[in-house]
Amino acid sequence: MSIQQKIQTLRDELNQHNYKYYVLDNATISDYDFDIKLKELANLEAENPQYFDANSPTQRVGGEITKNFKTITHKNRMYSLDNSYSKQDLLDWEKRLQKMLGTDAIEYTCELKYDGASINLTFENGKFIKAVTRGDGFQGDEVTANIRTIKSIPLQVNNFFLGDFEMRGEIILPLDGFHKMNQERLENDEEPYKNPRNTASGSLKLQDSAAVSKRPLDCLLYQVVTENRKYKTHFEILENARNVGFKVPETITLVSSIDAIFEFINYWDIERHHLPYETDGVVVKVNNLQQQEELGYTSKSPRWAIAYKFKAEQVSTILHEITYQVGRTGAITPVANLEPVQLAGTIVKRASLHNADQIEKLDIRINDTVFVEKGGEIIPKIIAVDLSKRPENSKPTQYATHCPECNTELVRSEGDAKHYCPNEFGCAPQITGRIQHFISRKAMDIDGLGGETVDLLRKEGLIQNYADLYDLKTEQIIPLERMAEKSAQNMIAGIEKSKEIPFEKVLFALGIRFVGETVAKKLAKHFKSIDKLMTADLETLISVDEIGDRIAQSIIDFSNNLENIQLINRLKLHGVQLEVSAESLENQTDKLAEKVFVVSGVFHQMSRNELKKAIEDNGGKVSSSISKKTSFIVAGDNMGPSKLTKAESLEIPIISEQDFMDMIK
Repeated sequence: MSIQQKIQTLRDELNQHNYKYYVLDNATISDYDFDIKLKELANLEAENPQYFDANSPTQRVGGEITKNFKTITHKNRMYSLDNSYSKQDLLDWEKRLQKMLGTDAIEYTCELKYDGASINLTFENGKFIKAVTRGDGFQGDEVTANIRTIKSIPLQVNNFFLGDFEMRGEIILPLDGFHKMNQERLENDEEPYKNPRNTASGSLKLQDSAAVSKRPLDCLLYQVVTENRKYKTHFEILENARNVGFKVPETITLVSSIDAIFEFINYWDIERHHLPYETDGVVVKVNNLQQQEELGYTSKSPRWAIAYKFKAEQVSTILHEITYQVGRTGAITPVANLEPVQLAGTIVKRASLHNADQIEKLDIRINDTVFVEKGGEIIPKIIAVDLSKRPENSKPTQYATHCPECNTELVRSEGDAKHYCPNEFGCAPQITGRIQHFISRKAMDIDGLGGETVDLLRKEGLIQNYADLYDLKTEQIIPLERMAEKSAQNMIAGIEKSKEIPFEKVLFALGIRFVGETVAKKLAKHFKSIDKLMTADLETLISVDEIGDRIAQSIIDFSNNLENIQLINRLKLHGVQLEVSAESLENQTDKLAEKVFVVSGVFHQMSRNELKKAIEDNGGKVSSSISKKTSFIVAGDNMGPSKLTKAESLEIPIISEQDFMDMIK
């Protein structure tokens, strides 16, 4: 046997032992014998560096240092899930699915919702290539070196499963491991970690992968993303993933009714307390992958999946004070300051009271005993007052009349739940908040500049609005607290690079009220430039698809404000992209204007996403469901039979992929 063959044999053997121990929980070799073989492999690799492999079992011990985690754009967006809290929510969801698919026969999978840090693992030719955190769903941080140390993740799988694919899962910290870590910290007079979820998430961003390797992290996998059509169902693809070495929990169950889904939920609502890791609900998914494609996505979530959240844990505590926070839009949020209390693994000191109506509805008062729960086990909220414990001298709460930051009198528009501070350009939290929104990842994505730095720059008088960022000089920043020359240079470089950000993101960054990411894309696509948008009247604005009176009026109010006009002019002078680029316009036409397309089936010349983009680039609209407004159905292989039947009944033209390509030539 050659040296290369001996090295590969040892690698295969050790990988198999890792799989048996960390995935199957069925060790067939002692720790001592495993360590001896690992040492032998390490020595052979050191003597023969030409056979180095980043996915060798010897590389799992870590040692690589990552100073800065690179931001990577996800090839396939990582969506969030819609939440449900009752059987009625699930019944309503199923009705929507049945209507869209045109059938009552839908099979589902039920899976536990793991409480950890979401991760996306990329495999090419069966080999682990990189790991990226969920981030904002569009892009995340590359943490490959740290993920490689988690022994339940296979670093290479047989190509008969799939060659190129993405594996999605949750990095978790099992409860036993979490308690052991905290025991060690207490023995060393260190502060214990708060909860397994935050500790798992924080572990992914440790700079030293050797430190990560010492933490008992695990990875539970729940989705395969691939363009390969080898498997027909979600359950089938996960079963095969488990067979080649991925840790897919055995709890996944196939069902065909809402009643069966609730049997699963009711069982695990009790049994979850005996699991070795934390879970906060159940995820229900349409099993058939073809149906998943037909159902598609909203702007935030897959239509084919929903999360059912277990009833939140509740505790009672004392309300000491109500304070008021000012958001970037001037919205006032009342905050309950509480006697600290343990709730779902964290210490809760504050909870949102939402608005004046909520305070009045609960009749909540200072020194009341209140019941607190975590909505979806994340955000604390007050759900009721224990009136039996109310002090005799209690007085009703009087809502704030003036801004807590700038003392401007608050306003509340008819039909609006919130009070607002109208001092848009003179109220410190609004100034800071707008700039923080401007630099955020989904907006201008300025590296080297965070919320604390923005606040510092404002307090030092260097910036008062987002246009001021482009006037900053390195020599102005270096003298500031905790600011070195390199940090200052990175900040200026990040600001300069933001001038390349496309118009649709700049439009979102401006922080116009009610103009979120999706609306900004629609407006940018329709008006092509900030000038055309800001000179549009109400009638023109509401003629744009999905733009209503409220959004239109907000844009007009923004456009008529002299300070906003001056800010836009300054951004133009600095070279910020305030119109759609010439390159983007080159590929856009109005050939499909006012035409509505439904895309269904499997395509060969372009992916479904590319096809949808081509429709939009040529002025058409993509819809997920067939109606009388549908102009054409672009049908690929395996078009959903329900869609075919409905299209024929409505006499809607069905065209092929080639027909569509001829249409836009």
